[in-house]
Amino acid sequence: MSMSHLYGRDEEEDGVELERFEVTDWDLQNEFNPERRRHRQTKEEATYGMWAEHDSDDERPSFGGKRSKDYTAPVNFISAGLRKSAAEEREQRQSQPDSDDSDDMDKGKREERPRESGPRKLQTGASFKGSQKGFVGGPRLGQDFANWERHTRGIGQKLLEKMGYVPGRGLGKNAQGIINPIEAKVRKGKGAVGAYGAERTKQSLQDFPVVDSEEEEEKDFQQEMSQWRREPGQGRKKPKYSYRTVDELKAKGYAMGKSMAAPPTELAQVKVIDMTGREHKVYSSYSQMSNKHSVPEEPPLPPAGKEQKSPGFALPELEHNLQLLIDLTEQEILQGARRLQHERDVVVSLSHESETLAETLSQEEGALERLGRVLELVEQCERRLSPGPGSTEEPLSLEDCAQLFERLQGDFYEEYKAFGLADLAVAMVHPLLKEHFRDWEPLKDGIYGIEVIGKWRALLESGQMAHSQPDMNAMDPYHRMLWEVWLPFVRASVTRWQPRNCGPMVDFLESWAPILPIWILENILEQLIFPKLQREVESWNPLTDTVPIHSWIHPWLPLMQAQLEPLYPPIRSKLASALQKWHPSDSSAKLILQPWRDVFTPGSWEAFMVKNIVPKLGLCLSEFVVNPHQQHMDPFQWVLDWEGMLSPSSLVGMLDKHFFPKWLQVLCSWLSNNPNYEEITKWYLGWKSMLSDAVLAHPSIKEKFNEALDIMNRSVSSGIGLCVSTGGYLQPGARENVAYLTHTERRKDFQYEAMQERREAESVAQRGIGAAVAAASTIPTNFKDLIQAKAEEHNIVFMPVVGKRHEGKQLYTFGRIVIYIDRGVVFVQGEKTWVPTSLQSLIDMAK
Repeated sequence: MSMSHLYGRDEEEDGVELERFEVTDWDLQNEFNPERRRHRQTKEEATYGMWAEHDSDDERPSFGGKRSKDYTAPVNFISAGLRKSAAEEREQRQSQPDSDDSDDMDKGKREERPRESGPRKLQTGASFKGSQKGFVGGPRLGQDFANWERHTRGIGQKLLEKMGYVPGRGLGKNAQGIINPIEAKVRKGKGAVGAYGAERTKQSLQDFPVVDSEEEEEKDFQQEMSQWRREPGQGRKKPKYSYRTVDELKAKGYAMGKSMAAPPTELAQVKVIDMTGREHKVYSSYSQMSNKHSVPEEPPLPPAGKEQKSPGFALPELEHNLQLLIDLTEQEILQGARRLQHERDVVVSLSHESETLAETLSQEEGALERLGRVLELVEQCERRLSPGPGSTEEPLSLEDCAQLFERLQGDFYEEYKAFGLADLAVAMVHPLLKEHFRDWEPLKDGIYGIEVIGKWRALLESGQMAHSQPDMNAMDPYHRMLWEVWLPFVRASVTRWQPRNCGPMVDFLESWAPILPIWILENILEQLIFPKLQREVESWNPLTDTVPIHSWIHPWLPLMQAQLEPLYPPIRSKLASALQKWHPSDSSAKLILQPWRDVFTPGSWEAFMVKNIVPKLGLCLSEFVVNPHQQHMDPFQWVLDWEGMLSPSSLVGMLDKHFFPKWLQVLCSWLSNNPNYEEITKWYLGWKSMLSDAVLAHPSIKEKFNEALDIMNRSVSSGIGLCVSTGGYLQPGARENVAYLTHTERRKDFQYEAMQERREAESVAQRGIGAAVAAASTIPTNFKDLIQAKAEEHNIVFMPVVGKRHEGKQLYTFGRIVIYIDRGVVFVQGEKTWVPTSLQSLIDMAK
């Protein structure tokens, strides 16, 4: 058996091996090494022990089966030489990553080493370590790196270079990897990891300059070790005394939640008995009870190995009493600090209250002084309003009253609004205004007093815009002045007014409308004007009255608009009664009805015309005679005069039913009796020129004229109607004239249709562009724009009221309704207050 894997081997030139059986350093170091390489005994080694033969071929796998051993051969001893220690082998394995390649390389080196000519001595540990001196210091950068690849094909180095690796630099995209291989550090003994301190090398500190937590723990451990108490025999420490100042005591009281903002109460001084422990304890206050757990803890017991040193002076009762005195003193100090802080807070509060009261007192004195001046002005006006017999003061006039109210609003605005000084106008201004309008005739001088009332509007109106008559107690001073002073003169004038003489009254109301409240204007129109108009319409007779009704009804449309609609049904009924015996030859009916076309709704107007006018015109056309030789055109012209009054469908329907059948019949009979095509052509063009372009563009009318052309072409082509006396020959050029006429008419129709299509396309494109521009420009950006868009959609007037505001918000008219907008909400004024409403409800009310 060869033991060269355990001991060094020394071979002589003749092949004799020398074995060494002494205990070496390697045996001592690897006796307790669990990582050492163990040799597994074979069956022969287990049977024969050291005399078992060992063949080098047995270490490799056998492919031809086991070879028989020659047990009669003598025993050979093989020298194994000197093995390295376990630490050196581990260091060598760390420095060489691939252990298999290194073993192969070492084996190759051993085989390549030349045999010495003389006998060799067994290697010692010193000589082995000396041979490893160059490796222990670490690898040399750029010289020994990957030197083992010279025994291989160098595939690893080639792959790294293809990937961009540069020798001498680290791995990674930015060459952030380490350059040198990981360096191992040998421990001082066989202790556990970290038993001898930090194990980081200089290279690891350079590559990873991060403070290790183990180093911090080492520092903390060394610091704790340096804080051990000194032995009793090494010296005696001087006692240290701690002093606590009043400020520190106050700070401690604040920290423990002892508020110093309130003085001690009777509840804080109540006696508290604590029975939670073994003994009953009595506290003088709750604050002292809260500190019962703040007693210092007992000192820790001394170590068991040391003797406890007995104190030289120990009186627990005295210490308890002293501690109790200290606690009571601290409580008294804290209570005194609380009282002092409370008194200071009271002083600060009283000083602030004193300043506030002084400021309030000064304001009240100023207000009293201002009220005295206001009272003096009002008393002066009262004396001038009703001067005594011996008074030397001038009587009060409207101009003086206006100056007084202007001064009150300018110099004493707060008092003017707070005390409602505008109500003084009832007693001061009303008598003067009644005197001013005493001889006024509204229908003769409609603009009299507008400037005076407009001036008082700016002084008295508060922005209230009621839609119905408000309560007299809550009425605006300006509205009350108009209601009590101005309106009685208007009522008296309306009672004497004749509705057929509408001009002066319309001019009067249009002049006063800008300065009148809406509810007063509506009251005049609904309660005074409309009943007079209604009675006059009931008494109107269209057959006997020489004045047309529209001449004294239509001037009221700008002011009353929809309020006149109840008058329209009786007017239509009276007109229908008057048209029962009417004949189309009478043109006065058209003059009476034409002004009402845009006043009546389209549906009611069309129904009125179909019922009363169209039958008369149809009867006239049915009696109309078509005679090419002697034609009377008056009945046909009477019908065409109503073209603008009738709808196109009604007029075309009458022509199609009552005119064209007779006209085509006459044309056929004319063509069958030796016709003169030149005269027929002129007759055809003459009738066509009688109709307007709008009527000619209608499909039914086009169809009738095209039918006439077709009849003429068939007559020319077939020769129907030729007389035998003429030899059966056509008129020269007749066929060409008819063909030319047909071609011309068809071309005109085609051109007209193309022009209409082009106009329609242009109008559609223009409407599309206009709609896009309008949509882009009128996209509602806020609630006001949305209301304006809805008003335009429903044909409702939406505009701001000039100079009218409510609580700083602009007022608007939405039809006949006054609104204002606040934060995206529409407010409509009710009977006593402004009421929020939805947009749809607002539209319904406006309609």
